[in-house]
Amino acid sequence: MRSSLRVLARRAQLNPRPLSASSIPASVSSTTLRPSSTLWTLATPAPRRPTPLLQRPPQKIWPPPSTRSYRIRVVRPLHEPVTVDHQSNLHNAKPLLSSDQLRRAARSPSTHVIIVVAVAGALIFYFANLETVPVSGRTRFNCYSPESVREVGEMQARMVKYEIERQGGRILPDWDRRTRMVKRVMAKLIPFSGMADEKWEVYVIEDPHTANAFVLPGGKVFVYSGILPLVRNDDGLAAVLGHEIAHNLADHIGERMSQSIGVNFLMYSLVLLSAAFGAAPFVMQIFGGTLMDIAFGRPMSRLQESEADYIGLMMMAEACYDPREAVDFWRRMDAAQKGEPPEWMSTHPSNQTRIEKIQQWLPKAIEKAEESDCRTTTAFADLFNRARRMGVMIEA
Repeated sequence: MRSSLRVLARRAQLNPRPLSASSIPASVSSTTLRPSSTLWTLATPAPRRPTPLLQRPPQKIWPPPSTRSYRIRVVRPLHEPVTVDHQSNLHNAKPLLSSDQLRRAARSPSTHVIIVVAVAGALIFYFANLETVPVSGRTRFNCYSPESVREVGEMQARMVKYEIERQGGRILPDWDRRTRMVKRVMAKLIPFSGMADEKWEVYVIEDPHTANAFVLPGGKVFVYSGILPLVRNDDGLAAVLGHEIAHNLADHIGERMSQSIGVNFLMYSLVLLSAAFGAAPFVMQIFGGTLMDIAFGRPMSRLQESEADYIGLMMMAEACYDPREAVDFWRRMDAAQKGEPPEWMSTHPSNQTRIEKIQQWLPKAIEKAEESDCRTTTAFADLFNRARRMGVMIEA
């Protein structure tokens, strides 16, 4: 269309005469021509003028701005220290259960039913796990199997060795004369221990300031070098090791673990009862543990030590060691220990009490030593195990 308009404009310049309607090509729209009196003149379209910037329609912004208001959150830097007053928070903290709530719970009939059922179940469990100690004839509560006690002993042995390494201690090698002395005595005691099937391991720790020895369940023997000057010879060492082996033969470790269950059950029951009746439960929890230990834990520990003294004395006598050396050892131990606490506050009998009891048992121990052929007869250990399974006593 634009090319046709250009042609017409060129003709008008060359031959300026009016245009008739018939001379206008059909391709030219009538909108491009306008009449001027009786003539048709060519209408040249006016050029487009740009719209001023201020009059341009606003462009759409996507996404449209939100009309919601936002809060500015100030984040503290990680390195800025935050101080918390724990003492004030603890002082202002509210208890989970108030005294009134505990009193209402104690008076509730459902609570009474729960208490009766729990006490009945505890009593049934307690009486089902009672047994008689053959030597002393006392009845004890023991709910742990030998396998469980052995696993605990192996775990404790790993912890002891870890602590020795952490503190820079040293376990003496097998060729050391002190290690050979301990292994020599153990080799004679094990056949008479009634536990010859255990995997025995002997560790002698270099520590001249510690006079101690113990045997963990599973046959793990630990002897500190500080006790060797007190035992002086194989007979004195046999008295110490026989005593420690006797703790395992009588399963005193399992008894202590079982006792902790009963003591904790009783103590926390007293704590709840004290809270229900308005007493201070935390005071009962703090002082109740000490009272339980003095009333039950330490007396039982002293009984276990006396039983181990008797069993160990008979064991060393059957292994052809002189049982009279046990008295001499405890006399040397009494002279070495100064400031011994009162017996009722201790977990062990006093040295004088031990000496007196061992002197009472000496005639029977000497008789066993004379009757023994120093072979692997395990007479007393086998007798002890049979009596324990049957729940009867043996003559002490």
